[in-house]
Amino acid sequence: MTNKSTKRNTKFHQTDRKKTFIGGVLLSLTLIATPFLFYIYKYAPSDPGATWETIFGTVKAGNFGNVQSFMHALFTKLTFVLLTTIWFVTSRNWWKYAILVPLTMFLFQLSGVINHQIKFIDEFDFFYSLPVIIPILLLIMFISYRVSKKTAAAEKLNEEANEEVKKLMSDDL
Repeated sequence: MTNKSTKRNTKFHQTDRKKTFIGGVLLSLTLIATPFLFYIYKYAPSDPGATWETIFGTVKAGNFGNVQSFMHALFTKLTFVLLTTIWFVTSRNWWKYAILVPLTMFLFQLSGVINHQIKFIDEFDFFYSLPVIIPILLLIMFISYRVSKKTAAAEKLNEEANEEVKKLMSDDL
């Protein structure tokens, strides 16, 4: 398919719009699902010493009092990591790298919840979590770069389309 007024192939622009639409739908569904993710701990057993059999495996309480407390701490941290990651990846502001500070803090806290060998989450040493947190932050920054690159291309395409519409509207038909 070629657009006669610009002599360009529009097939790729259509697939880009489809990918953008699918990405927007997935992002919206993820944001809609976060409250359900946050309250998933309510389905875990609250009996001390109990385990929870799920389709993903067996969940044990570790150093928490019960599985419900562990799931509450885990999914609270996961929800905050998910939301701040989405915020960082989709932000176009110059200060978006400041979002990495709370994201790093949430990842640090999440690593403390997941590590069953510690008794107190706040006493977990930050340097032990760095080998896990740094690759995650680099991956998030790479994804953000790719998303912003595609967004810039979409903005350029939108400007070109607006210019073409103005040209068509200015002609006396």
